Amino acid sequence: MSLSSPPVHGPGQVVAELVMKGGIMEEGEARIRLQGVLVEHADLDAAIAALSQQASPDQLQLMRLKKRKLQLKDRIEHLRDILNPDIIA
Repeated sequence: MSLSSPPVHGPGQVVAELVMKGGIMEEGEARIRLQGVLVEHADLDAAIAALSQQASPDQLQLMRLKKRKLQLKDRIEHLRDILNPDIIA
């Protein structure tokens, strides 16, 4: 097994490694994904609020929506970390 050097990118091009996929993601792609996840998170928030307002909400459905919303929150934080890495010098 040989080790290869990392890909060379042009000036100003931010590239971050994704641990989950083992690939690389450019800044623009990460920003697009973040926007999509933020929209889905907001949609889930509205769905949870609407379901909670019902006289007898489906508790199992409510739990599933809340779990998905937490997963999206983790994904949002992961994408934000990619875009704004916490570099300790």
